[in-house]
Amino acid sequence: MNWRKIILTSVTALFCVPLLLWGQGTPKTDSLLKALAVAKKDTSKILLLYAIAEQYENSEPDKARKYIKQGGELSREINYQPGIMKSYRMLSYVYSFQSKFDSVIYYNRLVLDIARSRNDSFNIGVSFFNIGIGFRFMSELDSAVVYTLQGAKLLEGKGYSNIESSINDGLQTLYMTLGQYEKAISYGNKAVELARKLEDQSALANSLSNLGLSYSETNRVSEAKKIYLEALQIAESTNNKSIQAVVLNNLSDIAIKENQFDRLKTYAERSIALAGEMEDEGTLISGKLSLAAYLLSRQEYVAAQEQALAALALSEKQNLLEGKTTSLGMLSAIAFSRQDYKKGFEYYYQKMDFEGKVFNQSLQQKEAALRIRYETEKKDTQILLQRTELQRKTVFNYLLIGGAAALLLITLLSYRTYRQKQKLQQHRIEELETQQQLLAAEAVMKGEEQERTRLAKDLHDGLGGMLSGIKYSFQTMKGNLIMTPENQQAFERSMDMLDSSIKEMRRVAHNMMPEVLVKFGLDTAMKDFCDDINRSGALRVVYQSLGMDLLQVEQTAAIAVYRIVQELLNNTMKHAAAKTAIVQLSRTDAGINITVEDDGKGFDPVILSGGKGIGWSNIQSRVEYLKGKMDVRSTPGNGTSVNIEFNL
Repeated sequence: MNWRKIILTSVTALFCVPLLLWGQGTPKTDSLLKALAVAKKDTSKILLLYAIAEQYENSEPDKARKYIKQGGELSREINYQPGIMKSYRMLSYVYSFQSKFDSVIYYNRLVLDIARSRNDSFNIGVSFFNIGIGFRFMSELDSAVVYTLQGAKLLEGKGYSNIESSINDGLQTLYMTLGQYEKAISYGNKAVELARKLEDQSALANSLSNLGLSYSETNRVSEAKKIYLEALQIAESTNNKSIQAVVLNNLSDIAIKENQFDRLKTYAERSIALAGEMEDEGTLISGKLSLAAYLLSRQEYVAAQEQALAALALSEKQNLLEGKTTSLGMLSAIAFSRQDYKKGFEYYYQKMDFEGKVFNQSLQQKEAALRIRYETEKKDTQILLQRTELQRKTVFNYLLIGGAAALLLITLLSYRTYRQKQKLQQHRIEELETQQQLLAAEAVMKGEEQERTRLAKDLHDGLGGMLSGIKYSFQTMKGNLIMTPENQQAFERSMDMLDSSIKEMRRVAHNMMPEVLVKFGLDTAMKDFCDDINRSGALRVVYQSLGMDLLQVEQTAAIAVYRIVQELLNNTMKHAAAKTAIVQLSRTDAGINITVEDDGKGFDPVILSGGKGIGWSNIQSRVEYLKGKMDVRSTPGNGTSVNIEFNL
């Protein structure tokens, strides 16, 4: 049940920092309210408002936000910067338990801005850490790693003993998300140990819940169950409803693994009730999917479908990626169990299509993150150069007192040295930029092809085997049944539909990673691809190969060329309304020349400069990776010709 990991770890360690920073053992709520009634408009009243809010954080989030906002307004009124930061940090903590992770990132960025203006290294570190955690739950792992580790670097070893448990728990959940479970367990055990020493029950329950999930992911079910039950006991004793809801979801996962479906029902219903009370839609999604699993085991298909559809609607509302794919997977399983194969395949293909879009989006996010990181480092280098120049000018001013002649000589020599260094440094920066872009492009393409290969194998070996098994079962069943002519005809139609599904699945798997490319090379794969299009009747493609039969092309480059031609022909079939296309691959002295022409309706090539389509972006990135040159010629009504040259 790996789909549960991201949703079920929605209680994140360092969001507890606001509670830890302002002390433990606060007075009872009614005593605090009495003190608030007579408090003056100063910092003590602000601290009272926040102390009252802490009493409601884990049980009544609406009341908590009310007192937090009052504290923030008073802090701004008297210009109390620590109080303003405190209000933002507490709001992010409350929103984290409601799975509103964009709000978590937003409020921690506000804290970061104030902390930087005050040169407050502690709050800078806390903000970095919490922003990283927010990115992790939004599945932006590249940003999550950068921010979380930067925050840990600023906080660790600085004497902040009251948050060491939270830091280690945050690192535990980060490495768990990255699939490094043993490292996650190491940090989790340390977080639990530190929380016990501090006697911080909230942090302890949170760390235990996350530690149990790490054990569960490594199939140490009995250890995970023991840890979850301790976490649940602590959360119940402290009336921490948020952690109770998450731990109950984790126990639902254990119940499924142990085939204890009565317990699953109890855990799921309790989790749903608590998550609804806390307005935690992320945990509510998991609870509904757990209940759907229970109902499916009881063959209560209609009720199971209702729960799965509700989970899908909540996932779409919150834009939770794992929730969407998991809900579609559950709906597919329910449909297959009802023998509604059409609906089952429909949900299954929606899930596969969505996972492909998520993967492409992830690649684009990572590429953008690499570019942003490089630009940031480049700006830091420029600032360093400016500071160095300023210091040098200061030295020159002191030398001016020593003598005009000496200053003139030193100035001329220094200027010449500076210019030479500047040219060398600029040349080095350009080389680094080019290298970084190539590495980013290569990483994106390799990651994409690896994922295509994995998905193609899953389709061919997994779904293909299942469909073939169904077909064999149907054929066996036919031999043992006596059917009316009408049933015989319906049975034959079903077999035809099943054959069509198998052929379509194989076509999709072949399109994602053609086996012939790996086994027989680029030339054979291109001829096979063009023949497939001709057989489909969508377009008549003439393939011409000049000197390619004996050319050995490195696999990464061959895949890139194959994808370029594949995307160009797909664009022709989708947009050009063409009848015939010509694909020509020719060997040159330095490399390969690709030409793709069609007799379609053509277009104005100027629109490509502002095009934002994923297909055209993929073509350009692959041409740039191959260090190639591309020429697009087209006019409305006169077809299109694309010529690409690159060196091997």
